[in-house]
This record gives sequence, C-alpha cells and structure tokens, in this order.
Amino acid sequence: QVQLVESGGGLVQAGGSLRLSCAAPGRIFSTYAMGWFRQAPGKEREFVASINWNGGTTFYSDSIQGRFTISRDNAKNTVFLQMNSLKPEDTAVYYCAAKRQLTIPRYDYWGQGTQVTVSS
Repeated sequence: QVQLVESGGGLVQAGGSLRLSCAAPGRIFSTYAMGWFRQAPGKEREFVASINWNGGTTFYSDSIQGRFTISRDNAKNTVFLQMNSLKPEDTAVYYCAAKRQLTIPRYDYWGQGTQVTVSS
C-alpha cells in the first residue's frame, strides 16, 4: 500500500497564504505525476492542480489559476501547493494524489487529506 501524507493545512484569513506539502514513497514519487484535489463540505471533490514527473508540465483549474502554484522536489519526494490570495471559498479538505502518467485520467494513490480553512 502506497501512503501519501499531506501537511501544511490550517486556518488563515482571507488574502493570506499557505503551503501544502505531500510526501510520497521514493520508489514511486520520482516517476509519477502528482495532483492536488479539494473537497468542500457538501460538494464533490474537484481538481486543483497537477504536475508531471519532472515538473516540466503543470495544469490548474480555472478557479485557482494565478493564485496557486504546484511544484515538486524529487530529491525530497515531496510535492507542494503554494496557495496565495486565499478566499473563503478555498475552504476545503485538500488531497494529494499520484498516477503513473499525467495524461492518464485515473489516479492510483491518494492521501488522507489536510484541512484548509479561510476566514473572511
């Protein structure tokens, strides 16, 4: 079983910033694409951002474009989500996920999630 572990969530005021981290086992991290998703109360889980194995290609949802940045450090087996200019509507549980290739729709592994709460 592959375990992804998110961290960095918390409570922040609107306009503030947070950086989420997701650590993955080294045996998969360096070759897998990684993604961030979020799920707000009463809503379906939605895509936030994704990055290919070497960081050369990234995708973002329209709702966070220009405010969030996904990056990865393969030497540390960690993917990051830098979140700036946070809004109350960004409040959600944020999950990281891993898949073999960026172009494959389905993610193979998921973390347990980290709560992000943005107060107005």
